[in-house]
Parts: sequence; C-alpha cells; structure tokens
Amino acid sequence: MNLFDLTGRAAVITGGNGGIGLGIAQALAGQGCNVSIWGRNADKNKAAAASMAGLSGKVDTRVCDVTDPASVTAAMKATLDIFGRVDGCFANAGIGGGGRRSFVERTEEEWRTMFATNLDGVFHAFQAAARHMTDRANAGDPFGRLVATSSLASIFGTARNEHYAATKAAINALVRALGVELARHGVTANAILPGWIKSDMTSGLMANEKFVANVMPRIPVRRFGEPSDFGGIAVYLMSKASSYHTADTFVIDGGYTAF
Repeated sequence: MNLFDLTGRAAVITGGNGGIGLGIAQALAGQGCNVSIWGRNADKNKAAAASMAGLSGKVDTRVCDVTDPASVTAAMKATLDIFGRVDGCFANAGIGGGGRRSFVERTEEEWRTMFATNLDGVFHAFQAAARHMTDRANAGDPFGRLVATSSLASIFGTARNEHYAATKAAINALVRALGVELARHGVTANAILPGWIKSDMTSGLMANEKFVANVMPRIPVRRFGEPSDFGGIAVYLMSKASSYHTADTFVIDGGYTAF
C-alpha cells in the first residue's frame, strides 16, 4: 500500500492559482488527488489549471472571495457537486502587509482588511470544509485534513507588519484548537509556516539587492524557497501517513529560524 497515493481524494486550495498554493495543488494532483482551485482571478485560475494538464488528479477552478461567506458557501457546494466529497482544505489565500507603515500610523481600514482576508478567510473556508467532513464522519466515513498557510511572522517580531503577524499567529492558535476539537471525526488540523519564498507577493523583495544581501547569508541552504518546496508537506498532510499528526505548525524555511 502506498501511503501517499491520493487517488479518490479531493482537496480545495484557496489562493491556489499561484505561488505556494499552486505548488501545493500541483503536488496533490500529481499523486492522484482531485483539486479545486479557488481564487478571485478567473484568468489566473485558468492558467493554473492549464499548468496541471497531464497530472493524474482532476482539476476544477472556482472564482471565490474568501472574505465573503456566501462566495465560500457557493464554491464549496459547486466543488461537492463535481467531486462528491472534499477530504482536504488548504486555506492558503492571503495578502501581505508590506511593512510600509508604522504601528502608530496603522489605519483602521488596513487592520480590518488584513484580518478579513488572512484570518476571516481561513475561518470561512475551514468552517465550510469542517461541516462537510464532520457530517461525512457521522455517516461512517471519517477523514479530513485542514491545513492553513501561516508565516514565520507569527513567531518573529515583525516591525511595521504587526497586523499581518497577528493574523498568522491567530492561525497557529486556530489549528491547535481545531486539532483537538475535530480529532474524534478523523479530521486533522495543521499550519505551514513558510520562510522566504519566491512568489508574486515577494517579487519586490527578491529584486532588492540590499534585502538579498542581508537575508541570504541567514538561510543555511543558501537559496530562497520555491512553491514546489511545499509539495512534499502537502502530500504528507493529505495522506494516510499523517493520520496521527495534528495540531502542529510546520516550519519550511531552509533553516532560517535555526540560524
């Protein structure tokens, strides 16, 4: 038996049309998992699906705004209509803070916008998925995986980015609570804490010579992360191999936090 064979499983990846989310979606589909990519940009969703042509898992895309509960409800219903089940929910959609403004200058709008996407969006996606997973468990089919994309900002002091850090720290607490609450239903909950990863969100930083010169020496593997670096952890968490692993936070950072 191949513990990492995901044939017959189905997973939702919010923000799955680029960056870490797309890396996760590609890896899951490569192991036979059917995936539904939820994103706000229909063109990016279409391009993401095209990049997964030929993989063994089926690919569906949904235009979805995770800040809107009605949008999430509709996307979940459509996904269930197509795949018949959702075994995993990777709550990856999020926005960055950018470090452009100090805490004392932080506006109410910036604070609320950050929480609406990075925390409320996880709540909406997880709740919709957990409702289906627990219903299925009560019907005799216990299995579920809730995985959120957190950040190293949740464990570091991040000047001028406290609103972003606060949302990610809250995610860490959320998965620990859900890991305990949902265990009886065969549902695990975990978070992934990426280090410095190449993506659209970090492209400006990666192009900044001063940033690279300061950060790269602190990364023991001496490179920035790639979205594909999150494929292995995603497949593990989605598989039977992780059935006893819950309420944890996985740091994937090339050794940055250890050095």
